[in-house]
Amino acid sequence: MNDFNTDILVVGGSTGGCAAALAATAMGMRVTLTEETDWIGGQLTSQAVPPDEHPWIEQFGCTQRYRRFRNGVRQHYREYYPLLPRARQDPFLNPGGGWVSPICHEFRVGLTVLNQMIAYARSTGLLRTLLRHKPIAAETEGDYVKSVTVRNLDTGDEQTLAAPFILDATELGDLLALAAVEYVSGAESQDQTGEPHAVSGDPQPDNVQSISWCFPIGYDPEGEHIIDKPEQYDYWRDYVPDLDPPWPGRLLSWTHTHPITLEPHTRVLFPEDSSRLYDSLWEFRKIINRAHYPEEAMPHEATLVNWPQLDYVEGNIIDKPEEEVQHHLKAAKQISLSLLYWLQTEAPRPDGRIGYPGLYLRPEMVGTQDGLAKYPYIRESRRIQSEFTVTELHVGTDARLSQRAEAFEDSVGVGCYRIDLHPSTGKDNYIDISSLPFQIPLGALLPIRVENLLPACKNIGTTHITNGCYRLHPVEWNIGESSGLLAAFCVKRNLKPRQVRQQKERLEEFQSLLHDHGVEIAWPELQPV
Repeated sequence: MNDFNTDILVVGGSTGGCAAALAATAMGMRVTLTEETDWIGGQLTSQAVPPDEHPWIEQFGCTQRYRRFRNGVRQHYREYYPLLPRARQDPFLNPGGGWVSPICHEFRVGLTVLNQMIAYARSTGLLRTLLRHKPIAAETEGDYVKSVTVRNLDTGDEQTLAAPFILDATELGDLLALAAVEYVSGAESQDQTGEPHAVSGDPQPDNVQSISWCFPIGYDPEGEHIIDKPEQYDYWRDYVPDLDPPWPGRLLSWTHTHPITLEPHTRVLFPEDSSRLYDSLWEFRKIINRAHYPEEAMPHEATLVNWPQLDYVEGNIIDKPEEEVQHHLKAAKQISLSLLYWLQTEAPRPDGRIGYPGLYLRPEMVGTQDGLAKYPYIRESRRIQSEFTVTELHVGTDARLSQRAEAFEDSVGVGCYRIDLHPSTGKDNYIDISSLPFQIPLGALLPIRVENLLPACKNIGTTHITNGCYRLHPVEWNIGESSGLLAAFCVKRNLKPRQVRQQKERLEEFQSLLHDHGVEIAWPELQPV
């Protein structure tokens, strides 16, 4: 057993896992945080995805700690990067200038800020972090998870960790399977949920959103940085996704399905090649912006490639044999490398030439040798069977025929994003529909049976459809933070989490605690997105 006296065990250093650890240690809890990679942060760092956020993020609609993270990113640039005065003084500095988010930033900066945020808890002995540790087993007794065994991926050593409360903040909901916690995966049917956009017929547990292996690239206009031809390049160059509605031709091309209209949509690489900003893939998730720097210090620009061409739909990695999982992960990497090679050697250019040989990988930005992110971008996880499940009928604009999402009396946070499902392993094309600014109900954080395990990531009680709007950075952070505070609240008062929801006085007390910690639980009057 572990020699660290842990009150709360957080398995998974994802975006939600970090938020959970921050919240619990702020309550005086002793926390052990494990992480499979050597970077904490998940989507924000090891998966290399700049934050996806809602239109009001600068004013409201996130937790105070998430805002502190965003402010910390900006402050890091102001203090340590040679910015021009106008950039340094911009209160809404977007470090990279990408249009997908008002704060596109480098991933090492995000990692630095997260480590700064947990530094005090580490120094006071409240927080222990175990990097490169993966959960491999769990011991249960009745309705309780007693311990989790993790393996050091560098040494092979195993360690068993126990705590009164255990939070699953893994990217795929690994603890749910290991501890036999009731869960669902994939797509529910319309008969089950009544959702207009759910699949017809039987449920499809293997039908999950695609994963993407993201990577940053720079551009040296005079250089030649062509990588070795990827092993599977010939296959992926000619690959046409078999989707419904149909994908408009080869995956490796400038034309893809428009997520909302489902019509063919052609993009360009650089903004100067189109009069429409949103047509430029380079500007989409740009993470280094030359315009912020003086000429003598001006770096090459860089952008994060998380484009439609990366979506891997040929297999699901949840609840599959390890050999099959590794096959799919390798293929997802091969798509990424094949896209880069195609861009360098075969991509048609507006000037009539072929290829951009000056594009190059930026491995130093993601801390890997191959230049790809440390971990694939996971959009969909196992999800607990919960006391309450959020469906499209609660948050979908068209499904509700209303200007407000369902109001939840047991709200423990807020979020907002379109219901955004990428092409899936069930060969469904995009589902990208309007949603209403929503709340996070406590009932969606409570397993139907198990008493001391809480979800802290994308593994809450949503459906395949509503996972599409509950999966983004600030919402995952809020889920993790509220789970961490809930576990701490229950430790201090010797309560079960479901008692907090069942007893009005306890629920109000917990919501007051959330307020004190800067967690918003309600929206003002807003329009759908």
